[in-house]
Amino acid sequence: MSVQPRKLLKGETGDWEVVVGLEVHAQVISKAKLFSGASAAYGAGPNENVSMVDAAMPGMLPVINRFCVEQAVRTGLGLNAKINLWSRFDRKNYFYPDLPQGYQISQYKDPIVGEGEIEVELDGGETIVVGIERLHLEQDAGKSIHDLSPKESYVDLNRAGVALMEIVSRPDMRSADEAAAYFSKLRTILRYLGTCDGNMEEGSMRADVNVSVRRPGEPFGTRTETKNINSIRYVKQAVEYEARRQIAVLESGGEIEQETRLFNVATGETRPMRSKEDAHDYRYFPDPDLLPLELDPEWVERIRNSLPELPDAKKHRFIRDYGLSAYDAAVLAADRARADYFEAVAKGRDGKLAANWVTTELFGALNRAGREIEATPVAAERLGALIDLIAEGVISGRIAKDVFAVMFETGEDPAKIVEERGLKQVTDAGAIEKVVDEIIAANPAQVEQVKAKPKTFGWFVGQVMKATAGKANPQAVNDILKRKLGLE
Repeated sequence: MSVQPRKLLKGETGDWEVVVGLEVHAQVISKAKLFSGASAAYGAGPNENVSMVDAAMPGMLPVINRFCVEQAVRTGLGLNAKINLWSRFDRKNYFYPDLPQGYQISQYKDPIVGEGEIEVELDGGETIVVGIERLHLEQDAGKSIHDLSPKESYVDLNRAGVALMEIVSRPDMRSADEAAAYFSKLRTILRYLGTCDGNMEEGSMRADVNVSVRRPGEPFGTRTETKNINSIRYVKQAVEYEARRQIAVLESGGEIEQETRLFNVATGETRPMRSKEDAHDYRYFPDPDLLPLELDPEWVERIRNSLPELPDAKKHRFIRDYGLSAYDAAVLAADRARADYFEAVAKGRDGKLAANWVTTELFGALNRAGREIEATPVAAERLGALIDLIAEGVISGRIAKDVFAVMFETGEDPAKIVEERGLKQVTDAGAIEKVVDEIIAANPAQVEQVKAKPKTFGWFVGQVMKATAGKANPQAVNDILKRKLGLE
């Protein structure tokens, strides 16, 4: 049975299908590097975190960092992937000035993690499954710096030897949106697991984007690889540009060259870097200084049992336990800190109401302030207390928004704000009835109108709320008005 393409691009000569795969380089959260005891911390001065091993001094031998291996296994388990109990390291031979050894220690035919898959949610509620081909460990290279001198280049080896996980997807994505959503979901999973911080500005996570195009139903076309893209938005832009470029080349009678390209963040375009190497060009061979990795199955199971609740499981639990919509559950589960905050607010309260305050009021305020959830001035306990004041009838939902604005500015307790500013809800039926009588007496024309057109009833509600500065209990206002206007 043939499978219909999910999305097609229109060209001058017909439809084209985009085929995308990503190779994501994720820096392992670890205090030390993969094969040396040098610090892996970001932000040190040039060449401060460099050991003899990192600098490839003669006679220096690599020693595997056990914790980095554990982090790779943890990641593989989080990706529903096969953990290979036997794997080995290889030398990938190529020369760059920021790679002192002249080769990179990586894994080729026998990676530590094999096939897996992850679910990716798209806008509109659709879900796709993206296959993981492999995850292997390798050491990062240093950094060449070309803008400090017009005549010289400099090399900073702080990053040389830092542990990377290269996570290779299958070519299962069919649009720029799918590629961006996959990259985002993968980042979420790694952050939940605590194996990569996903800080793309610091280069902790970056993607090589493989793109090809084909006519629907035809074999895969020749692909290009756009290197080192460090943002979800840029992944999307690179796929969109490269797909359109390839379609234009093919429709004009040209051929796509297998090559490595670079992405220009200023223009959103890709440009050639070099012809794409195949595996044999790197002359892989087993690293003679490192023994194969042999993992104890019980050790792997202990790691499996220590995994946190991951985003998909958390999303389904939010739907089941709190009655949230699939969209709200996905938004809250997409970030571990946000999910934890929501659960603290929702504990013992209406889950839907808690989700509404967190996703709408809090997230909106954080976005406007340019803050992340970790820097919120409103503690979860205090947002929960605000919701309690609404549930107890102390304040109305409208007044609660005013109180929240003060809380976001000052971090104060909501009960204190309500008390000091005299914001308690008016629940005295006699006091509300007096205001209603005054408004009805002052607006005879509107009274006649509402009897003919009941939809204008809201005008009276608004007038009462205005007269009471929003403090009147909305339900009491509605009940009294209906009785007084004969609309019951």
